[in-house]
Amino acid sequence: MSSGSGGIDLAVIGSGFGGLGAALRALERGRTVTVFEALNYPGGCASTFQHKGYRFEAGATLFSGFDPHQPFGRWLEELGLEVALDRIDPLVEVRTPRGALSVVRDRAEFAERLCAFVGERPDRVRAFLSYQHRIADLLWGLFEDPLLLPPLGFGSLRTHLRRSPRYLRLLRLVGRPLRKVLARFDLEDCVPMRSYLDAVCQITVQASSEEAEAPFALAAMDYFWRGTGHVRGGIGVLAEALVGALRERGAEVRMPDAVRGLRREGRDWVLTTRSGEHRASQVAANLLPQGLAGLLPDESSAAPRLERLAERVRGGWGACMLYRVVQPPADAPPKARHLQMVQNEAQPFLEGNHLFASISGAADGDRSPAGTRTMTVSTHVPLARWRDLGPDALAAKVEAVQDRMRAGLAALAPEWEQDVAFETSGSPRTFERFTRRAEGLVGGIPRRAGLRQYLDVFSGPVAPGLALVGDSVFPGQSTLAAALGGHRAVDRLL
Repeated sequence: MSSGSGGIDLAVIGSGFGGLGAALRALERGRTVTVFEALNYPGGCASTFQHKGYRFEAGATLFSGFDPHQPFGRWLEELGLEVALDRIDPLVEVRTPRGALSVVRDRAEFAERLCAFVGERPDRVRAFLSYQHRIADLLWGLFEDPLLLPPLGFGSLRTHLRRSPRYLRLLRLVGRPLRKVLARFDLEDCVPMRSYLDAVCQITVQASSEEAEAPFALAAMDYFWRGTGHVRGGIGVLAEALVGALRERGAEVRMPDAVRGLRREGRDWVLTTRSGEHRASQVAANLLPQGLAGLLPDESSAAPRLERLAERVRGGWGACMLYRVVQPPADAPPKARHLQMVQNEAQPFLEGNHLFASISGAADGDRSPAGTRTMTVSTHVPLARWRDLGPDALAAKVEAVQDRMRAGLAALAPEWEQDVAFETSGSPRTFERFTRRAEGLVGGIPRRAGLRQYLDVFSGPVAPGLALVGDSVFPGQSTLAAALGGHRAVDRLL
């Protein structure tokens, strides 16, 4: 058994970006670190896995935080990571039966494109975007300097005090859904505007504009312009590079070495893994709350809090996927593409009605044979309504959703349907196998309107020396948010 006092200062369970952020921060503070990963590759939900010789993103997604002053951008520079980043433009294309909207890097140009897409009330659309940008600027400032997030030191408190007059504009938003903001700009009943916002909110804050907590949603709308890019070779390349940086700096990363149990002995934690028992002074668990609860003894003092968090996560989503290798159209740009597709704007953006597709670029290495591209296509599914289905009914439901996904691709992205060389499908159960996420849950806790969204902002470790990190704790969704949460969780622990 390795000892906490003489061996591990911080044990990290899981090498998702929350765990990687926690491990890097502990090394910065001079601690010894061991990372335990159940799979043989890092990244968690944001991983690139291999199947039949192809490399696919586990879920369709777009990544931010790569500008030089942002966390991933700083890590690329400071750690000397050999990661190639493509600054794609457009960042994403939203397609509906009424037309297409390209989200381009130039904000002014995007505003005009959105006005044309909406087709009415252009002055209202511009006013809303201007307001949204001001709110997003205020909140993204917190993400660009992790020390402004809890726990707060004297310098951080002083900075927040200076900014307090600007924070006042947030008060009228707290606890309100985004649709209330749209109503202020006379856009609540504007179907194209709602379609764009629902598409963005569904993949960021995991809720529609009808119910999304306004500050979270207004900030998340800005992620297209916050250091967004495509990691050449897949996001797993970044996770693998961070693992390499950890090892170069003295951390131990054990893959695959699943943690099977966790108990308190004296002041230390003892982790039972495939390889034996390991003792650590502190633990950061990059798991869903129910995943961490399953490792602890039933009488653990952390159980009530973890159960409350787990219940909120269970109110979220699973996903169905299609993983494809395709022949690109003749006029396809060489860089990666991201498409959001909505088949029926009057129906919920779920179960194949709304699709998010991530398509690799021509320079993405050995992800597929030369001249082909890989596609990951995802759609949200409501696990709360699926849990009571029997095996046969569940299989039929998954098949129906995937058929609807194929119909959506044929209707809204026909140029990528010309030559499908390979396809395999995925269900929530598949996602659970690829990522070890309980039930295949994705996206953490949906940020639905209400004051409870702020209850965990200042919450500390779930037990002495034990912190939960990842997308189910503040600041929440996205690889950037998870990495920042791991950074701050370690500061709380240490």
